[in-house]
Amino acid sequence: MTTVNERARRVRLVLLDVDGVLTDGSIVLHGDGSESKTFHIRDGAAIVWTLRCGLTVGLLSARESAPTQRRAAQLGIPIVSQGAASKAAEYARIIADLGLTDEEVAYMGDDLLDLAVLRKVGLAAVPADAAEEASACAHWVSRHPGGRGAVRELLELILKAQDRWDALVSELSS
Repeated sequence: MTTVNERARRVRLVLLDVDGVLTDGSIVLHGDGSESKTFHIRDGAAIVWTLRCGLTVGLLSARESAPTQRRAAQLGIPIVSQGAASKAAEYARIIADLGLTDEEVAYMGDDLLDLAVLRKVGLAAVPADAAEEASACAHWVSRHPGGRGAVRELLELILKAQDRWDALVSELSS
């Protein structure tokens, strides 16, 4: 049986759902029709570091959202797919465009719309508060809920498994 660390060592692309993974799932709808979301700063920092280490990070969300697009731009996330009718079809398009295999992808999702992708990837991850069905098909479950450091924990796991973490910490602390 393949261990989580072995799976993490093969990862070249980390895809993330947004609502319930990068956020706690809350959406604030304002009277003018705009919306707000809250993102955890440590998740964002870990995304930037992961990109700096040479891995690709992308967002795969079923919802269109201006705050998601803005946060992705702030962090330099190169792949942002929103409003996909089928996450599985969009996932297949993304990895084909990048020339990757399923084994080279980690995906973190939290709900039923994520099941098809979670079942395909080399490293399926979920936050602590994911739907039972999502947790059941995950290779790894974060100790943290969505929007509260689950992404940071996943990215640390991947960078440590790939022996990139210590050099990153040394670079950031000098």
